[in-house]
Amino acid sequence: MKYEIEIERSALKALQKIPAMDRDKIIDAIEHLAFEPRPVGAKKLSGRDGWRIRIGNYRVIYEIIDHTCYILVLDIGHRKDIYR
Repeated sequence: MKYEIEIERSALKALQKIPAMDRDKIIDAIEHLAFEPRPVGAKKLSGRDGWRIRIGNYRVIYEIIDHTCYILVLDIGHRKDIYR
């Protein structure tokens, strides 16, 4: 079953600031979430709602809404800044 993906405006702005080579890897990982919302290495966050995936030094924070097959990307950023 394919999930619909939506990226919040703030996450899109953060994505635009990331170098092109890393940005392409992040976009590929986000597109893959449509087919596998909980890939190997995805982790449920404990301090806030959502899940995270790692792409090199960057993290993508997202929520999964299973009953409507929907993924909302909340934040994208460098690992040193993303959890603040």
